[in-house]
Amino acid sequence: MKIFIAFLVLIPLYLKAQDVDASDILFLKIQELESEIASLRSELESQGHFIEKLLSEDKEQKENFSNNDITSSESDTYRFEGINDSKSIDEVYDEGIAHLNQKEYKNAKQSFNYLADNFDDKEKIPLSLFWLGEISLLESNLEESEQFFQRLAANFPDHWRTPLAHKKIGDILMMSGELSAAKIKYQYVVQSFPENSASSLALQLLENME
Repeated sequence: MKIFIAFLVLIPLYLKAQDVDASDILFLKIQELESEIASLRSELESQGHFIEKLLSEDKEQKENFSNNDITSSESDTYRFEGINDSKSIDEVYDEGIAHLNQKEYKNAKQSFNYLADNFDDKEKIPLSLFWLGEISLLESNLEESEQFFQRLAANFPDHWRTPLAHKKIGDILMMSGELSAAKIKYQYVVQSFPENSASSLALQLLENME
């Protein structure tokens, strides 16, 4: 009988200990997620450096494209809708890149917006949308940044910057506190673009969220 009474006394203590362990685990998980969000915000703060790295990749991609001896007619170069402008697609894009290199983000944004809204080019339009997303992220305008990345991903699903655009959308969701949506987006990147560097970044974030 004494053993039975002791057992009844110990049950609440055991259950309480279990609750404490569960609370500790939950607290640790929350701390890990907060740390991950802080890391993403740190990435946002160092966005200027990240843009420089992306500019280098963009330059390499442009050189590779030129080495393939792919040419277009003058009519293709000046193909845009409803605007009589003397500037070519390349000139407007290079103007935006020059502003980016000088960290003149407002002017860069104007050039890329002008290009994205008025010209028709399967390479420069998605790149312009990507840079617009990056600049908006630099300005902490998460909603606008997501819109640019979404536009790139939806309209140019096969472009080489699209995987990173999807990953960036995941980052924005994470920064906005939408952890479940961010996890789904990162999983999409890993599954859809396994050979892309964006997949490695997304996978690392997913592991930190476990």
